[in-house]
Amino acid sequence: MSVEIHQRHKVHGGTLSYASHASAATGTPMRFSIFVPGEATGPVPYLIWLSGLTCTEDNFTTKAGAYAYAARAGVAIVAPDTSPRGEGVADDPAYDLGQGAGFYVDATQAPWAPHFRMETYVALDLIAAVEAAFPLDGARRGIFGHSMGGHGALTLALRHPQLFKTVSAFAPIASPTRCPWGRKALGAYLGPDETAWAEHDAALLIAAGKARGREILVDQGGGDSFLVEQLKPELLEAAAASGGAALTLRLQDGYDHSYFFIASFVGDHIDWHAARL
Repeated sequence: MSVEIHQRHKVHGGTLSYASHASAATGTPMRFSIFVPGEATGPVPYLIWLSGLTCTEDNFTTKAGAYAYAARAGVAIVAPDTSPRGEGVADDPAYDLGQGAGFYVDATQAPWAPHFRMETYVALDLIAAVEAAFPLDGARRGIFGHSMGGHGALTLALRHPQLFKTVSAFAPIASPTRCPWGRKALGAYLGPDETAWAEHDAALLIAAGKARGREILVDQGGGDSFLVEQLKPELLEAAAASGGAALTLRLQDGYDHSYFFIASFVGDHIDWHAARL
């Protein structure tokens, strides 16, 4: 699982690398970016960022404005691609299915099953690759993300609590079993049995007590055009109340779904994670 470095850039006193590695989970090369702060003298805490629909490893890297905050906090950030890609990898003409829309689940259905295994990729292959190649402290690992990636961050943290000490999200798809984006993707990747879908629904997992006592930070833009139909943060609030999660949900008035919203609050999230890692 050796890592190949394609580009390196000095930024905010640290090093940003664009890299790739072969993934056993997806059966394809997978790309990611990683920022490592410059003052590191040993393994540093790190965050995995999961991006949303249509994104690659580049969206967060170039748009979030995160690295000044990460450098100040002494935290590394890994941003993987959102799906397998390449010749022979299934795709769909729609933006919300197929390449760029892996939904951070392991597909069981044709034609997706051979390559679309993004849960195993993030939880196993990515972590193993970056920790072997960079000075990262696996005991101080957190996860955060946006939209589809917010769904991914929440569900992976809840399904693999031993892997992720902290979790936060921007405008997450709170309950994919109850919105069009989620129902389309989970139906395609996991098949018609909705009991299988429920295992990848953050609101349902939280309501079932999977985050009892756990701190979760969520920011949601009040001017987000997807707020009512797709994101439904009120379902997270209700789930946290019944399931005993320590959820902080901040509705940010006027902010939309874009990276301008993320850039406005990403420093808060990095500081929040750093204080707990």
